[in-house]
Amino acid sequence: MTLGIDLGSRHVKIAWENEKGWNFRRFDTIEFYRQYGQLVNNELRIDFDKLHMETKGKVVSTGYGRLTIKVEGGLVIPEIKAHVLGALHQTGLDTFTLMDLGGQDSKIVKVVKGRMLDFQTNDKCAASSGRFLENMSRVLGITLEELGRHEEDPVELSSTCAVFGESELIGKIIEGIPVERLAAGVNQTIVNRVKPMLTQLISESIVFTGGVAFNPAIKRIIEREFGVEVIVPPEPQFNGAIGCCIYGRT
Repeated sequence: MTLGIDLGSRHVKIAWENEKGWNFRRFDTIEFYRQYGQLVNNELRIDFDKLHMETKGKVVSTGYGRLTIKVEGGLVIPEIKAHVLGALHQTGLDTFTLMDLGGQDSKIVKVVKGRMLDFQTNDKCAASSGRFLENMSRVLGITLEELGRHEEDPVELSSTCAVFGESELIGKIIEGIPVERLAAGVNQTIVNRVKPMLTQLISESIVFTGGVAFNPAIKRIIEREFGVEVIVPPEPQFNGAIGCCIYGRT
């Protein structure tokens, strides 16, 4: 059995497959390190016994912290490779554009006949990430689920910075603009941030992964603006961990 571990900026995701199918566990990143992790000789020693998890097979990891943290006794693969392998497995497609919008970064990857052709990433600005959506929903006083319902008549938010965007949104609330339009504007802002990267690496199908993939409004906006099919795989947030498992099979 192979354990796939995605050390994300917001959550640690673990995936493994047995005779009953796929299994998944998710942890807050900071709490995971506090409760189950210990740095030993510059490697992350995970207390799998405390997690009640077997480690008889391989351990393959990737993710936001992969450049500084290696899981003890495991293999490390680049996050782009992990996410491509996960998308190939989950969708059965071999040609597509992968759009992964995670907790603090975004990745756009063009895949042709099962191979990565090109990619772009943005890890310097949180305005196209899950953290941005969380902050904006908090300012609006609504849940992420409610935020994901709105796309019509979006208010224009000119700021492309997650920090200044929050101040701008508060100003729009003071102006009396309806929450529905503000929520739509937040979703449109996410799309506007990834649009330049998507435009350069577009395909007939977009595979949408990461926590932001749970926002249906963003999916619909992209489908409308690009005129392509957007596919959300069964486990968008565990895509990288699944890819690690697939790599471990080889």
